[in-house]
Amino acid sequence: MLLLISPDSVDEALECAKAAEHLDIVDVKKPDEGSLGANFPWVIREIREVVPADTPVSATVGDVPYKPGTVAQAALGAVVSGATYIKVGLYGCTTPGQAIDVMTGVVRAVKDHRPDALVVASGYADAHRIGCVGPLALPDIARRSGCDAAMLDTAVKDGTRLFDHVPPDVCGEFVRRAHASGLLAALAGSVRAADLGALTRIGTDIVGVRGAVCEGGDRDAGRIRPQLIAAFRAEMDRHAREAPPGPPVPTATG
Repeated sequence: MLLLISPDSVDEALECAKAAEHLDIVDVKKPDEGSLGANFPWVIREIREVVPADTPVSATVGDVPYKPGTVAQAALGAVVSGATYIKVGLYGCTTPGQAIDVMTGVVRAVKDHRPDALVVASGYADAHRIGCVGPLALPDIARRSGCDAAMLDTAVKDGTRLFDHVPPDVCGEFVRRAHASGLLAALAGSVRAADLGALTRIGTDIVGVRGAVCEGGDRDAGRIRPQLIAAFRAEMDRHAREAPPGPPVPTATG
């Protein structure tokens, strides 16, 4: 299982860099613009410069509307700025067809520029609260549009968590469908160390966190700290040792 950490600034990315040996992906987002809020291109570039060259950088392009051209341009901006994982939150897509339209455009825009970049179709565990495509539709959307991964996060950051909306058995089905389609399966949404046992057992490939590695567990008021990243990774490794081995997970680099 890969550990993705989401700093909200260059200063926090520097804190991540201090713990680079304990994480796998640094994810650039802007939480005050939404669950998958997009940050500025220059922030992506600056974060790419301050984290180790062999640590992949991920970037969100926003909780996007159903505007395939607009989103494709945003995705191209993210990959040009140095991201090698491009995440799109399908917030405004109410049908699988709309989501496929958006992600097909993103895949072409990104892969034409950098074929080895990974495109992630991101949905929401609490999709019922915002009216977008449901969690279990994501793997098929990702497969049909040529993505590399399917992800679930939470749209409304009100203290509820991934498993509050999609229990572990349903998350397990999400992972199974993703793997059956040849995709990576990523899970996030106020994930805590106590969730790692379940996430490991169901075969999650990437776990995304912020609050769990911030002071006081507060994703907004707290700041990411290297020692909290190290402690979270140690707990991940403990569960990995206790779980049966799985197949290797492909990753992007750069």
